[in-house]
Amino acid sequence: MITSDQEQKLRSWFAGRLPEGIYTELTEVIVDREEITVVGRIPVPTLDSGEEAIEGRISEFRERTREQRMDAAREAETRFRKKVAWGVQCGDTRTVFTNVSAPVMTRLRQPERVVLDTLVAGGVARSRSDALAWCVKLVQRNADSWLGDLRQSLENVQKVRAQGPDKEE
Repeated sequence: MITSDQEQKLRSWFAGRLPEGIYTELTEVIVDREEITVVGRIPVPTLDSGEEAIEGRISEFRERTREQRMDAAREAETRFRKKVAWGVQCGDTRTVFTNVSAPVMTRLRQPERVVLDTLVAGGVARSRSDALAWCVKLVQRNADSWLGDLRQSLENVQKVRAQGPDKEE
């Protein structure tokens, strides 16, 4: 698990590495075992703040900053050994550009497989993999506070372990 200290170091690195003005605010730097996702705020269009205008602004930002973002990503991927994904927050719209879809191995018993198959049969998901991703998103949305508490507890366990005596073999 990635600690908040590690996330803060990555956030600081990106804040220093990104060209001035690329984002109005660096809102998130999220890290897991495979990927770093960098999300920043961009201004809402002043002439029209409707959905189409915001989509246009996001598209314009993506094209205009592609080279700068890719230069920073190459450097970060070499330095941190993780892929980098980019995203923006424009008004209430959050969009993440191409990010890693990592395979996750799992063993499910029949009752869990039946749930996934029901979601596929009902047209909620195209495959068991999509159904599992849908379930994870549902848990994330409905248990966000609880998951945050769990992450904090795991960080505390890691800090206590790091303070323990050196193990001698």
